Amino acid sequence: MSKRILITGGAGFIAHHAIKYYLENTDWEIVSLDRLDYSGNLNRISDLMNDMEIKQKKRLKIIFHDLRSEINEMLIADLGEFNYILHMAASSHVDRSIQDPLTFVYDNVVATCNILNFSKKQKKLELFIYFSTDEVFGPAPNNVKYKENDRYNSTNPYSATKAGGEELSVAFQNSYNMPIFITHTMNVFGERQHPEKFIPLCIKNIKEDKKVFIHSDSSKKIPGSRHYIHAEDVADGTFFLIKNYEKLRKVEKDFGGAKCPKFNLVGPVEWSNLELASNIAKCINKKLNYELVDFHSSRPGHDLRYALDGDLLKKAGWTPKISIEERIKQVVDWTLKNDRWLKS
Repeated sequence: MSKRILITGGAGFIAHHAIKYYLENTDWEIVSLDRLDYSGNLNRISDLMNDMEIKQKKRLKIIFHDLRSEINEMLIADLGEFNYILHMAASSHVDRSIQDPLTFVYDNVVATCNILNFSKKQKKLELFIYFSTDEVFGPAPNNVKYKENDRYNSTNPYSATKAGGEELSVAFQNSYNMPIFITHTMNVFGERQHPEKFIPLCIKNIKEDKKVFIHSDSSKKIPGSRHYIHAEDVADGTFFLIKNYEKLRKVEKDFGGAKCPKFNLVGPVEWSNLELASNIAKCINKKLNYELVDFHSSRPGHDLRYALDGDLLKKAGWTPKISIEERIKQVVDWTLKNDRWLKS
């Protein structure tokens, strides 16, 4: 009998790439659960399904639900039983979290509790993956890359609520013996990303010969840096976790007896935002018109550098298979051909 996987936030940017990945690389039945707010767009799923065979499309079921509300008995009957659950639904925009932190508590903490309550009743559940962020660790000093169990230092309400969801996941594993993994990743990019994000914004501004503003330190000399990773590589990483669950769940038993393993899904290289913008300009065959701007002072909660250590999964056998240069070219070329996704 085919496996079944539930992906929350399925119409969101990262999760719709996960749906595509699992449709192409498994024979599993996939259920997308989404409330379709400003970041959820069913056109993402519709767009990617245009290139798929009928038999692939038939394996996807889309259900509407706002996870800020509990999953009631009627919805439970509609959803059915799952072998795997990827909890990717979240509010993730730092600026919005600073303006309205309580909404992020509902979206990232209350909603996580509701999906965990649903999941603990699942009789066939093999693995629940809580999708978290590098931002729970806060800014990374030069030459520091945070490991999975390093201390947390949330610098904005978004990261604090994601850390809250993590702790709930740990508590549910400890309290109910649920099979749970936690992942951290950073600066995910790819096709159909919201145009407010840095990479599609760069593509749009460079294409239109406009200036690109790049996050830097207060001296306006050192640009911020990140480990950028394509959404398909993130999906591939979650599949690796699922396939190797039995082996990986024993990885961190020596860390103070903690039962809930955490894994960093890290991009292949660290790039400054200036390097990234320069590579995008090269793909478009245009000169980069840019200005370094002290965003850290003008936009509280934004940090100059985030960095994760990917050695744990690398030693286990997983790294992104495609170079960052190839991935950026792939996304730029696709976006230029499908520029409706650059519209706000």
